[in-house]
Amino acid sequence: MKSATRSAGSPFSNSEQVPATLPIGGLVKRSFDVTTAACALIFFSPLFLMIMALVKMTDNGPAFYGHSRIGHNGRVFKCMKFRTMAVNGDELLRAYLLNNPEAQEEWRKTRKLKDDPRVTTVGKVLRKLSLDELPQLLNIIRGEMSVVGPRPVVDEELKVYDSSAVYYLRTRPGLTGLWQISGRNDVSYESRIAFDTHYVQNWSLFRDIAIIVKTIPAVCLARGSY
Repeated sequence: MKSATRSAGSPFSNSEQVPATLPIGGLVKRSFDVTTAACALIFFSPLFLMIMALVKMTDNGPAFYGHSRIGHNGRVFKCMKFRTMAVNGDELLRAYLLNNPEAQEEWRKTRKLKDDPRVTTVGKVLRKLSLDELPQLLNIIRGEMSVVGPRPVVDEELKVYDSSAVYYLRTRPGLTGLWQISGRNDVSYESRIAFDTHYVQNWSLFRDIAIIVKTIPAVCLARGSY
């Protein structure tokens, strides 16, 4: 069986190799992903173009932002989003954390901030409605993501998964998942890991469809989004 080498700084040493496996769901899940993502791109194309224009008008920065994430079998890919942060976001975050001990602890635990100084006005609206994640439809078509699955993580986050990381690595990361319909940022990271593990262990196409249906009211009500 082939193996995929993990990137530096991962929970596996550079000399270790993770046994390569086919993503859960196989051809059935992949066919469903491509069909769903292609139809969604066509349907949302006017909204897609409007958001692109709004983001670029905010501060003349790029419309899209790609951040390295860990995918199936530990492969690194660029997870696409509409840019929701200021172009000098890193500087703003450093200054904010330096002067806010409580925010430092929040960032250490969740890698997120409820009051993030980097997020633009347009970005706050996009995040609230999860519209910033629409470009991930392109990741799905490219085979880097799935419609449903664990949300994509960085190496540092995968370390927190500990022994449960093997379940995360068995599937493509998802545009939505159990975490999204269960409270998102309002639930602990430990609960998120438990959701991801349960999803992989109990995958079925019916469950994927059920999660997609439940995602709609979760997004409309903006539960746990910030």
